[in-house]
Amino acid sequence: MGRAPANGKRSPPPSPPPGRCHFWLPKKRRHWANSSLASSQYCGNHLPESASGAGRRVPCPVDPSHTVLEENLEAHVGKCPLKKRVAALAAQPYYSKGINSGRAEAGSFITSAEKRAAVYRLTEDEFRGLLGKIRSVHAAAAVAMRESFMIADACDKWMGGQIDRKVPYQEKHVAQQASIVGNMEAFGLLRKGGAEVVCGENVAVSAQAVVEFGAGRGYLTQVLVDCYGIKSVFLVERRSYKLKADRSLRQNEDVTLEHLRIDIEDLNLHGIEAPRGLKYLAIGKHLCGPATDMTMTCCLPEQYGQTEERVNGNHTLQGIALATCCHHLCQWKHYANKSFLSELGITEEEFHAMTWFSSWAVDGDHSSPDSYVDVEDTSSEVREPEKPDPDMAGIERMIRSIPTGERASLGFMCKDIIDTGRLLWLRHKGLVADLVSYVPSNISPENRLLIAKCTSQ
Repeated sequence: MGRAPANGKRSPPPSPPPGRCHFWLPKKRRHWANSSLASSQYCGNHLPESASGAGRRVPCPVDPSHTVLEENLEAHVGKCPLKKRVAALAAQPYYSKGINSGRAEAGSFITSAEKRAAVYRLTEDEFRGLLGKIRSVHAAAAVAMRESFMIADACDKWMGGQIDRKVPYQEKHVAQQASIVGNMEAFGLLRKGGAEVVCGENVAVSAQAVVEFGAGRGYLTQVLVDCYGIKSVFLVERRSYKLKADRSLRQNEDVTLEHLRIDIEDLNLHGIEAPRGLKYLAIGKHLCGPATDMTMTCCLPEQYGQTEERVNGNHTLQGIALATCCHHLCQWKHYANKSFLSELGITEEEFHAMTWFSSWAVDGDHSSPDSYVDVEDTSSEVREPEKPDPDMAGIERMIRSIPTGERASLGFMCKDIIDTGRLLWLRHKGLVADLVSYVPSNISPENRLLIAKCTSQ
């Protein structure tokens, strides 16, 4: 990725492919996928009001990802394609609105723009004090993350590329998947052989099912099926993806697959009929921001005072392996171990500032989607601070004056503190847990794995 220009200005978007809508998606850094109208450079959803000859377009209240003419809104809501799916989901026994989202009094969702604005409202002394507090808390409380890049022998056919060519193969992703399951095997969550074993602190568990949270295309589960013979599979993913592992998994007659298109926030795991009575592993690769906290709450729900029936359901959690990422999206409302932060004197506002700073670990100053720091590079080279623009506000000028390597270091400190709280939460729940760096940062800078297992059932 290229870095942002020194003056902080973003380069203009490239021209779209012929016939493609000219609407630019800055976060995804691409144009809208729909075709443009014959009479315009835009599709119907993004046709400028001046060119449409009609009234104002507003977001659909059922699915805000698209817009409709305000005058047609009432009629559209009744037939929006998403409405039936939402109604069908709400009728499912495993749907419970916001069940894993945290306590209602814990605050509201804070956007990245709001986090940034709050940081920029600090005085220079308050900003310096906050950075000093982060360094102090990190030195006193953060758990050291050990490196653990390991590939199990069972994954040889994946690492060698000898897999079904119907499954898209990308070496860097396969290395991550293989190391996650390699760490699971080394930690005792997967068996090397076929013998039945009991759950304990130093032996492997005997899992019968896997639930992959934030499954995306489901290739982490595919590795477990292909290399470890897992037979019951549950993929939890709110979005719809192309080129997903479902097709390959469904062709395997020995595998039972259920794909749950639901937000983790709303999933009551004990409402799912199929896995009842099974011992299961909860896994997730690159669970963005609060998805990690909500997954832990979903699997260990008594933290938020859920019903006794849900806590003591017929599912038996054997272990957890969650690769965290996108700490800048974390929310106080969802964070599992708020008491850990509060005991360290970190307030809700300071937590949200920390989450915003955490992006410095992979993005130089979080001021532009084009700005990226090679994490490997920052460890060996100390770059000169950027020359601040005299027109910049005080805090922005201070941020840009911090050397890139130092900003990255502060970002990693924030990630360490956030993941340490999660690790201690799992240990408090009675699990044996660890936090490891499961791949080198040149494979992925988002390389943290929370791994835990039960010690008794």
